[in-house]
Amino acid sequence: MERREFVTLIGGVAVALPLAVRAQQKGKLPRVGVLSPGAVDTPGALGFYSGLRELGYTEGSNIMIVRRYGDWNSDRFQLLAAELVRLNVDVILVVSTSPAHAAKQATSLIPIVVGGMADPVGDELIATLSHPGGNITGTSFLGPELIGKRFELLKQTISGISRIGALWHPSAYGKRTMEGLVKETEAAAQALKLELQLVPAKGPGDLDGAFAAMTREGVDAVILLPSPMLFVEHKRIVDLAFRNRLPTMYAAREFVEDGGLMSYGANQPELFRRAAMLVDKILKGARPTDLPVEQPTRLEFAFNLKAAKELRLAIPPEILVLADVLIE
Repeated sequence: MERREFVTLIGGVAVALPLAVRAQQKGKLPRVGVLSPGAVDTPGALGFYSGLRELGYTEGSNIMIVRRYGDWNSDRFQLLAAELVRLNVDVILVVSTSPAHAAKQATSLIPIVVGGMADPVGDELIATLSHPGGNITGTSFLGPELIGKRFELLKQTISGISRIGALWHPSAYGKRTMEGLVKETEAAAQALKLELQLVPAKGPGDLDGAFAAMTREGVDAVILLPSPMLFVEHKRIVDLAFRNRLPTMYAAREFVEDGGLMSYGANQPELFRRAAMLVDKILKGARPTDLPVEQPTRLEFAFNLKAAKELRLAIPPEILVLADVLIE
């Protein structure tokens, strides 16, 4: 795997005593609250814990982690964020945009690091990428900007397709981001003269019905819009796509590693390892307002040759040349 490079324009302004030092002086370990939208950690977010270990942190030894899970119920996000504030954690790590809004409403004092944001400026979490302002910083994976490229790769890979199903999670991110994702999806399909069927999945329980609907409508292929919920369900989605014989373009390589056909996007675990570095800097005294939101500078195109063979697809050689990651 080619190592991905990320923008690292980080400047820190030290305070008199870093949070970690103050915590140790009080005889307490620094505490990081983790707020996740689902019932378990997303595969990408596990990179946060790996990042902490790489930085020398061991849970229970020199750091405490307080986990809270929203179970895909947006009404719970505010309650869980408020609970972390009451527990007086030193930093809050938030997975994705929707629970980040709850954390922002819950506190303007405790530093917040958000991993995997789609459009943090458009969703009004920060002022600008370079100067976030307030108490929030984090990483962004690039959301609507990549939709067109995914459509192009899908059409280049599968000749003769005319009807595409787009599986999406309507509450995955903020209102403006979701509107942008849908708009870009419609524009990309129109530009390539493809008929589009937008199929929503509000929760994991909707996935079987969504694939049944796309199969019933006779789509030639499927594209997944980015979503933490869909990411958590990636193994099940790959299985559904295979059982319905639907070639599918995903937003993250984890789908492809588990048998999916192809993906194009940022390396999610790396984004969360970068989030761990931001948390480390804050514990050592940096302020979120001085830590620019980081975006990937390189993206990866992953392709599964075994999946293509099982789907009996004739893959153009130029597609294989473009792939950064080939799985056989």
